[in-house]
Amino acid sequence: MKILDLPFGVTDWSQIERTEYAGEQGVAYWKTQNFGGIRVRMVEYSSGYLADHWCAKGHILLCLEGELHTELEDGRRFVLGPGASYQVADNAERHRSSTQQGAKLFIVD
Repeated sequence: MKILDLPFGVTDWSQIERTEYAGEQGVAYWKTQNFGGIRVRMVEYSSGYLADHWCAKGHILLCLEGELHTELEDGRRFVLGPGASYQVADNAERHRSSTQQGAKLFIVD
């Protein structure tokens, strides 16, 4: 990722409006900011959330709260707790998220 033409700025996430996205089960709430070609999100998953798709988008993801379950299409599974992160390139390994108890994430893609 190259970050070009982006002056210093501060984001007060409490001031960003959230958008609701239904999962196969549960709901995700996104607060999104776009900086050129870079999307930065604060995402909260409700308890019982299961994504409604396999994602091919690359991300750098940090779990802030709760517990995130990430399943790769090949069957591998990973569990992230607060302070754990993952990174994956665009079109590298399709993945989907779920959580039993809910999770709060910081995602750059």
